[in-house]
Amino acid sequence: MRLRRGIAIAVVAGGSAVTTLLVGLVTNAVSDESRWPGWLGWLQEHAWFSFVVLGVTTAGLAALLAGLSETRPPAPPVQPEDGAGLPGAAQVLRSLPRDTAAFTDRAAELERLVGSVRASQESGEALPVHVIDGMPGAGKTTFAVHAGHLLSERFPDGQLFVNLNGHTPGRTPVQAGEALASLLAAAGVPTQQIPVGDDVGAVTEARAAMWRSRLADKRALLILDNAASYRQLEPLLPGGSDCLVLVTSRKRLVANEEVVMSVEALPPDHAVDLFVRLSGRPAETLGRDRGVIDELVRLCGCLPLGVSLLAARLRHHPSWTAEDLHERLMTARDRLEEMRAGERAVTATFDLSYRDLDPERQRFFRQLGFFPGTDLDTHVGAALGDVSAAVARGHLEALYDDHLIDEHPGSRYRLHDLLRDYARGLAAEEDSMDHVQAVQRVSSYYLAALTVANGHIVRSGAAVPLAPGDISCLETPVLASRADALSWLETERANILACVRRANGLALYDLVVRLAAAMAPFLRQAGPWDQAVRLHRTAAEAARHTGDQRARGDALAELGVVRRFMASYPQAIEALDGAVTAYEAVDERRGKADALNQLGIVWYLTADSEDAVRAQTEALALYRELGYRLGQANALADLGMTHRQLSRFDAAVEAQSEALTLYRDLGDRYGEANSLRDLGVVHCLMGSYDLAARQHQAAFDIYLELDDRVHQAYALNELGVVRRLTGDIDGARRAHSRALTYFTELGERFGRANCVRHLGVVHRISGDAAEAIRLLEEALDAYRELGSRGGEAASLGELGVARGIVGERDGATEALRLGLNILRDLGDRCGEAEVLNHWGMLLLVSGEPTAARRYFDQALILARNIRCPLEEARALEGIGRCDRTVDGPGHGVDPLRAAVTVYRRLGVGTAVDDIERLLVPRSG
Repeated sequence: MRLRRGIAIAVVAGGSAVTTLLVGLVTNAVSDESRWPGWLGWLQEHAWFSFVVLGVTTAGLAALLAGLSETRPPAPPVQPEDGAGLPGAAQVLRSLPRDTAAFTDRAAELERLVGSVRASQESGEALPVHVIDGMPGAGKTTFAVHAGHLLSERFPDGQLFVNLNGHTPGRTPVQAGEALASLLAAAGVPTQQIPVGDDVGAVTEARAAMWRSRLADKRALLILDNAASYRQLEPLLPGGSDCLVLVTSRKRLVANEEVVMSVEALPPDHAVDLFVRLSGRPAETLGRDRGVIDELVRLCGCLPLGVSLLAARLRHHPSWTAEDLHERLMTARDRLEEMRAGERAVTATFDLSYRDLDPERQRFFRQLGFFPGTDLDTHVGAALGDVSAAVARGHLEALYDDHLIDEHPGSRYRLHDLLRDYARGLAAEEDSMDHVQAVQRVSSYYLAALTVANGHIVRSGAAVPLAPGDISCLETPVLASRADALSWLETERANILACVRRANGLALYDLVVRLAAAMAPFLRQAGPWDQAVRLHRTAAEAARHTGDQRARGDALAELGVVRRFMASYPQAIEALDGAVTAYEAVDERRGKADALNQLGIVWYLTADSEDAVRAQTEALALYRELGYRLGQANALADLGMTHRQLSRFDAAVEAQSEALTLYRDLGDRYGEANSLRDLGVVHCLMGSYDLAARQHQAAFDIYLELDDRVHQAYALNELGVVRRLTGDIDGARRAHSRALTYFTELGERFGRANCVRHLGVVHRISGDAAEAIRLLEEALDAYRELGSRGGEAASLGELGVARGIVGERDGATEALRLGLNILRDLGDRCGEAEVLNHWGMLLLVSGEPTAARRYFDQALILARNIRCPLEEARALEGIGRCDRTVDGPGHGVDPLRAAVTVYRRLGVGTAVDDIERLLVPRSG
């Protein structure tokens, strides 16, 4: 595989070199600036032949790259019940579950574990992975949690507990990539920074590398509970030597450099001691029944889970004797004789405990077995049991007292895997629709709760995905603020996605569509976005099953938005085009307008500006027909950005100002800040630096109020540009450096590339051309990887200047030529004027003033046509210097004085001083 990839890369590199050569030939053929040697000169004279070869080469490269892009490793298999490609998430606790009273003396095992950890820490050796295996019900998790509490002080940087669902009934084992995403989020990594993509193997490797880096210098404790295989848990292992990892599994996992500890059934004496302690009976009373108790613990295999349940039965029945309990246990064993011998003993204790419940609690317990998620609260319990939250709370507390359910932090509960399986088995003996109805009820509850949460997190004036009207009576948690909503959503994320999987497996497609739509606002901002991609793909397929074109359009539109966030622009366009088609089929104009608006944004990002204008104009017309003011504001704002990219500054200001008025009328602070920031960019290009600075600062203040660090960084970047243009180089460096820190922490690649480019310009102006070249080349690589042609062109233009400063004439010319070609293709006339001025100055300092003047003349015409005063002044200055060089000191005065006038109006004092020093000898 590596050899094939290496050959392909070599072919692409060679093809790229040929393409670059041919571009140069074609350009020279047109410009007649220089002659190429040998047979290359013949190609230069026959431009059309060069064009043909260039086209064939480019097509071949495109085909090769397309083939490479289709080569992906196979996705990990999933169970047929859940379907392929469905979203999943791991439930991660940021602290250990509560220690249990059911833990009994395992002194030897504990001493071995604690001694192993202590010895490694004292010797400075790397802590080995400790694998705790054993049969179901033996107390592996209880042992790991108890050991974790004992050792927690040795690991002050945190304790994390992850359930990997390796053997959880009804749940697919958690994939390593999903577990890593949840671990990184739990460890404080912003979800926008968590790697995403379609290549499952590459994403898992990237997340594993980030996880190892996150824990590199930490002393943390990680419990990986219920692992299915070593392959599942290996990417989750920290790379540092100071983290302790405890793994529990029913299987004997094979790995290197680990300590394997088997947790077997309790010794009979220990099992009896546990029974006596948990039964609540005086020891002297039970002493008379010691023989019967010995038989009881033997019958349940001396497993802690079974012993705990038996003791709880005796504690809750003061009138029973040990003999009475023994008789009931024997009856249960006879009834369950058809079960496998390995499970029959402990399952008999389940049956005895279950039959001791009243009928309503028995029904409630059965319904818990159908919960698709892992842990639940009283509201979920109420939905599953079709009872009130108060009743559900009573049932859950009673089941906890009876040792039939475990309690987790935050008043949450979880069934042991064996008890979950037992509960589902009981329910399966009755109405076959119970499973479907339970999933419908809990999914309906989540829809109602998501409606409340979304009311806090969607933008002002935006539509909130609503729950069906018939479930408004369901009790939902109190979510009083945005922080409450986000906390609840993060806690329930894994459970809601599990509900989507189960609903899809049961062909409850309408629920799949509704849940995906309700989760979309959260996943848009919280990520990880590859999880959202799978969710919306699933929803689109579910809508196809139901024939609901509007729902299919909604799912495809959300898929397109998330693909845009991932910078997967071709896939975003494909999804959004599909959404437009689906909406048109049912004349859904609002959805079509939203999809067109998003398409326009993607085309703006890929610098397909005319397509972007058409899409935003059509979206705006639809929004106006519908009277949807937020949509109008969004389309106007995005249209303004596109006009700005095309150097249509007056049109940009007009559109963006109208958007700003609408946002303020709607109270949409986020939209207001975005419009202010883009108006600042336009006014900066038009030379109104004071106004631009005020608008950027106002935008930054709103982003600060909204706690939006991504857009704070964008505003800082734009402030840095204004400060640089007005001569405040130190202020510019501080602003860009602060923005760079934000973008790096948040994983915002495009914003980071902008920062690096602007810092490169600052270093060039400060006299450090070598560092400028390094930074600009880094930015260029990032833009090319992201597919940002506008960013690529801007980097090439600045790179041409910096290379010229260090005497790399050929490299400078190549960069300027490539940048100019891209800008002309994009229709960015302001950027074109800037590069023409850069090229003119390169020729001037290289001793070619006549050739340089032609470039300055072109730049002057462009700058005046689009009203870009900075480039107008630069062109005038260049023309004056060229005339002065060719004709002598008495020439070029008028264009130089005209440049001074424009520079003074802009407040660019440094340029004014330079020109006035140049003119002083003539006045003397």
